[in-house]
Amino acid sequence: MTEAYIIEAKRTPVGRKKGSLAAVHPADLGGHILKSIFEDIQFDPGLIDDVIFGCVDTVGPQAGDIARTCWLAGGLPLHVPGTTVDRQCGSSQQAVHFAAQAVMSGTCDAVIAGGVQNMNLVPISYAMIAGKELGFDDPFRGSKGWMERFGDIEVSQFNSANMIAQKWGITREEMEIFALNSHEKALQAIDAGIFKDEIVPFGDFDTDETPRRGTSLEKMSELIPLIEGHNITAAMASQNADASAALLIVSERMLKEHNLIPLVKIKHISVLADDPIWMLTAPIPATKSALMKSGVKASEIGVVEINEAFASVVMAWNKEIDIDPKQVNIHGGAIALGHPLGATGARLMTTLVHTMKRDKLKYGLQTMCEGGGQANVTILENCE
Repeated sequence: MTEAYIIEAKRTPVGRKKGSLAAVHPADLGGHILKSIFEDIQFDPGLIDDVIFGCVDTVGPQAGDIARTCWLAGGLPLHVPGTTVDRQCGSSQQAVHFAAQAVMSGTCDAVIAGGVQNMNLVPISYAMIAGKELGFDDPFRGSKGWMERFGDIEVSQFNSANMIAQKWGITREEMEIFALNSHEKALQAIDAGIFKDEIVPFGDFDTDETPRRGTSLEKMSELIPLIEGHNITAAMASQNADASAALLIVSERMLKEHNLIPLVKIKHISVLADDPIWMLTAPIPATKSALMKSGVKASEIGVVEINEAFASVVMAWNKEIDIDPKQVNIHGGAIALGHPLGATGARLMTTLVHTMKRDKLKYGLQTMCEGGGQANVTILENCE
């Protein structure tokens, strides 16, 4: 089996609700980042075997295979195909896994993986309710098999986040401290120019606009819970956002033939599932399984990017995984930097790659909770 290497990793700044990217067509957003992949390296885009993009709520401007549309909107070679994948919040991390598998198997030599999402143009969970006029209130209750197995329990990320907080004994105050810390770390990174090398400006927009300056524990304490009787508020949840990110993944043969300099090697890829009603717990068993399968010790992981869908998700993971919390989301997470659904996995991986190179860390790990009770895990190895 051949190795798979990440040669380039770029992302747009993250736009907030009603922010700088709110009116940008997803194809133009994705096309912009795809073009940027070839700006700093000498590599013919016509050599790309496939483009794999993650996207959720693929309706309206995100329908019709947005991966292919992004490539074409970017003015890139007509003969290169594209496909869109949906593993919910982990869609673009799964896109990286599919790209790596294509390269490792010898099927492809060069694949771009990434994702795009405009949550201003297509609201969160729009596809979940799009079937109402067809007689389906949600994707689950119309299935006899689903109802026999799980009953009429609501499939809700808010319920899951609260259940996790209760099970792992995490208080509202602790989650608010975690959320504030996320904003502070993200703002420190922005002020220090940490993200400059990974961000491709979109016009004049060149800085993540989701971290909140001036937020405080006092302000967070005044928020009403998202569900009455729960402890989860908007302050400790990821923000709706707009973004695109992409990574170029190549084989060792392509690396040598074109004198490409790898950023990292993809050491391990895996995915594992847990209870779909609990929904957000799978990163815990998935990470344990990935460490065991890869042979990499938890103590060898220098940095972790785990999606902050909710504070309780990461805090429970920290309680179960023997990795120093100081090495987790060191530049903030989705509570501060936003969660542009289909683009988030690639955004996290882009930040992970650049952090590993900048800080000369041997191993980095990424994981995400996903709808259906799933979680992807990627372990990267520095090529230095």
